[in-house]
Amino acid sequence: MKEIRILAINPGSTSTKIAVFQDTEPIFLKNIKHSAEDLEPFNKINDQFHFRKNVIVNQLNEAGISEENVRVVMGRGGLLKPIPSGVYEVNELMIHDLNNSPLGEHASNLGGLIAHDLVQSLPNAKAYIADPIVVDEMDDIARIAGHPLFERLSIFHALNQKAIAREYAKSRHTKYEKLNLIVVHLGGGITVGAHCKGRVIDTNQGLDGDGPFTPERSGTLPVGALIRLCFSNKYTLEEIMKMVKGEGGLMSYLGTNDAALVEKMIEAGDHRAELIYHAMAYQVAKTIGEMYTVLKCEVDAILITGGIAYDANFVKWIQERVHKLAPVHVYPGEDEMRALAINGLMVVKGELIPKEYI
Repeated sequence: MKEIRILAINPGSTSTKIAVFQDTEPIFLKNIKHSAEDLEPFNKINDQFHFRKNVIVNQLNEAGISEENVRVVMGRGGLLKPIPSGVYEVNELMIHDLNNSPLGEHASNLGGLIAHDLVQSLPNAKAYIADPIVVDEMDDIARIAGHPLFERLSIFHALNQKAIAREYAKSRHTKYEKLNLIVVHLGGGITVGAHCKGRVIDTNQGLDGDGPFTPERSGTLPVGALIRLCFSNKYTLEEIMKMVKGEGGLMSYLGTNDAALVEKMIEAGDHRAELIYHAMAYQVAKTIGEMYTVLKCEVDAILITGGIAYDANFVKWIQERVHKLAPVHVYPGEDEMRALAINGLMVVKGELIPKEYI
């Protein structure tokens, strides 16, 4: 019997991660970095489609990875319309929406598009996405923003949060659907989800919305001051949007979005850097407290994941404020590639029925 292999594709703003799995074991991993010069010719993210696809194919060929046994190509989900958690086969409507996203541009939109294109030359393979950032399981009460012209949206790190939650449940010999969890993803964006018996019933909008500030996003800002700034005639719409996403957070205060560099600044005695970095942890802890009340103070565990979770001091600042709420468990890094592979494997084995994007 031929080996069943799963190809996972995760495009980021300045990189493309690819991995080939045999079952759940990676046999090839590559994080392809894209320089500013590489991406400069492209006006829009979707214009990078052929460039990124060709880079992926070249890397697989150079590594001697045969595509013959690939049964599933899993693409990182993009900014689609709100959908329930699950695995979705890429169809024509999804391709249309990834090319014309109702929520705007994002590198993850390329994941499903490239996956679909690759399977055209793989007769035994199908293309899927799993738990994109627009997974929406929010309770209706959580959508109320405070004015009928506005509604709170569910945009968060669904793939990694769900994967870590299931990993924790497995370690406790129970099911994710039986637990109440608060899951914190610490990365370029920061999202905190209230997981109630398998559903994320509330979360901060981590793309350009609310919640803690992050390495490059401003998070929740004083709304009155923000409105006055918008009408000050000092800034364009594009400039203000960059303040909110891309040039906010640590970038605006310290001139870098690299948390590891901020750690070094603190070690060198930079007290302002320590104050700002500590404030980011403070805001994460505050948001955990909000989700604790959402779950009616019945929480089995608080799970912290993402790249910044490698920083023991940052995690300690969070833990010292929330440890009395529930046990805290730390899962440093992002396990999104493995999560994609696990979802693909369940489809191949018939343990999971793909959903239709409609």
